[in-house]
Amino acid sequence: MAYLLPSEFVTKMVDAGESKVHMSTRDTLIRAYMAGAILALAAVFAITVAVKTGVFLIGAILFPVGFCMLYLMGFDLLTGVFVLTPLALLDKRPGVTVQGVLRNWGLVFLGNFAGALTVAVMMAFVFTYGFNTDPGAVGAKIASVGESRTLGYAEYGAAGWFTIFIRGMLCNWMVSMGVVGAMISTSVSGKVLAMWMPIMLFFFMGFEHSVVNMFLFPSGIIMGGDFSVMDYFIWNEIPTALGNLVGGLAFTGLTLYTTHIRTGKKRAIA
Repeated sequence: MAYLLPSEFVTKMVDAGESKVHMSTRDTLIRAYMAGAILALAAVFAITVAVKTGVFLIGAILFPVGFCMLYLMGFDLLTGVFVLTPLALLDKRPGVTVQGVLRNWGLVFLGNFAGALTVAVMMAFVFTYGFNTDPGAVGAKIASVGESRTLGYAEYGAAGWFTIFIRGMLCNWMVSMGVVGAMISTSVSGKVLAMWMPIMLFFFMGFEHSVVNMFLFPSGIIMGGDFSVMDYFIWNEIPTALGNLVGGLAFTGLTLYTTHIRTGKKRAIA
């Protein structure tokens, strides 16, 4: 398993951020759509395994398969571009502007949401045989997750909102470590192993991922969850996305960039 030095893979992070800012609208939307759809399928898979086995850890162990697939195919998640594109701005790459970064974030959000929503509708149709039957144990579990992670937080007011925000920070700390981990190796096996560990951790710990939630909560509403679209956005998606941005950029992107690219002045030896 070939290994790249930190100074080498951090440069790759900046290069990746630059390329994403300059990517065409069409390509950005297609890649984001596919990423949202694949991650949604992985979430269904993990929840199904957890419900059928009664062991949530098994679902968490298997969930990273979706992240690995979408990353190897070159698709983009909002959590990833939150970390990579600002580094290209900080590095003053040609043509990279604040407006360009925000444009990329907006397009990736739309693409991820459309992909996740497509899978939510498709899986709800499958679970209910065309909305003609009860969604079953897996569908009921998805609906209950939507309720507990919106109304459950709302019960605590501002403290609940900031709890989601912090869970979002912790989530993208781990997810961004997966993104970066894939850059430290030049082999498929090395990339998969480096991605698998932090993604499994975030899922098992119940941290909040904005793109996974783009599937879970619309799916929960479709399958009878007792919460509204506004509950979802105010008490989950907005604080989760903000937490994902802050956590991934602060704990992973900026720390790696400042200590491996914009390094401090070396100490003088007496």
